[in-house]
Amino acid sequence: MYTNRIFPAFRPVLVIGTLAAALLLAGCKGGADAQAKDAEDKGPDPIPVEVEKVARRAIAASYANTATLEPLAESQVVAKTSGVALEVLVEEGQAVRAGQPLVRLDADRARLQAAQSSAQLRKLEANFKRAQQLEAQQMVSANDLDQLRYDLENARAVNRLANLELSYTHVVAPISGVIASRDIKPGNFVQINSPIFRIVDSSRLEATLNVPEREVAKLKPGQRVELVADALPGKRFTGTVDRVSPVVDTGTGTFRVVTAFAGDGGLQPGMFSRLSINYDQRADALVVPRVSLLEDGGEPAVYAVRDGKASRVAVTLGYADGGWIEVREGLEEGDAVVVAGKAALREGSAVQVLGEAAADKAKPEPAAAARAGN
Repeated sequence: MYTNRIFPAFRPVLVIGTLAAALLLAGCKGGADAQAKDAEDKGPDPIPVEVEKVARRAIAASYANTATLEPLAESQVVAKTSGVALEVLVEEGQAVRAGQPLVRLDADRARLQAAQSSAQLRKLEANFKRAQQLEAQQMVSANDLDQLRYDLENARAVNRLANLELSYTHVVAPISGVIASRDIKPGNFVQINSPIFRIVDSSRLEATLNVPEREVAKLKPGQRVELVADALPGKRFTGTVDRVSPVVDTGTGTFRVVTAFAGDGGLQPGMFSRLSINYDQRADALVVPRVSLLEDGGEPAVYAVRDGKASRVAVTLGYADGGWIEVREGLEEGDAVVVAGKAALREGSAVQVLGEAAADKAKPEPAAAARAGN
């Protein structure tokens, strides 16, 4: 009897709790639906990008290629006679001048041969002189006199040859330059025509380019050339176009262009170099960074930021110079082109230009600026 009187008293409380829970669930569902609707209205988040302004600057048209530096002159010094090297007078890296002695060879045999030929020459000269006196007295025939004259000329040639062989025992430099290599030591027996030195004239260096025939009308002697050597980072060297071949190689479709550089600035023969020949220049060209160009295999284009959205703009390109490239059509000065983040963009994508928000926050509001001015 006691239990039956208590249960009816709790029934209103249970009904009220159930209603409250239902209202709470309905409120949560309504809030989630409202948030989803707001997200749909807001759209996707803008894509962060970096931009550069289209500007005007000087730009040069150039032809770039690589080449190995070669010396103006190079000589392989060889021995013109055989003999033992008694003295080596120069070392590698030493500067020499044309005609300077390099090696002294044993000259005893050559000296004796020269003395022998000289004695024979004096004998024939005396005989010829007496024959001339006798010929005046008609005591010597003209035929005998002619034979003595021929013998005398032959003796003179033999004597000159012997003296020439004697001079070869002193090996001299054929050109001025620097000793690049030495292949002889004192006491070595030197064979005739064996190489013993290599001399390089590095006072002027040349780099030869094989240029495609489409550039034949652009490159001319006297044009300025800039050179960068991998072995000398941070340095740039200036030279000129020295010679341009007037003939195109039918096998390769190229023509030779020889550039010249002074050899007193650290450049050395054999260095690998990167060359750029400037053949035209525009002082006020409209340019964009090269990195702003799209690399999708289509026609040249960039993404320009207009009204907070990305717009693909086709452009006509001109000269390229370093990190800049000329735009002939499609953009105007002051347009903002995307240089970073363009891979994620599509036509009409909303963008957030990095750096603009911070700049806007740094600017004072008009009212605050007026108060600051007062």
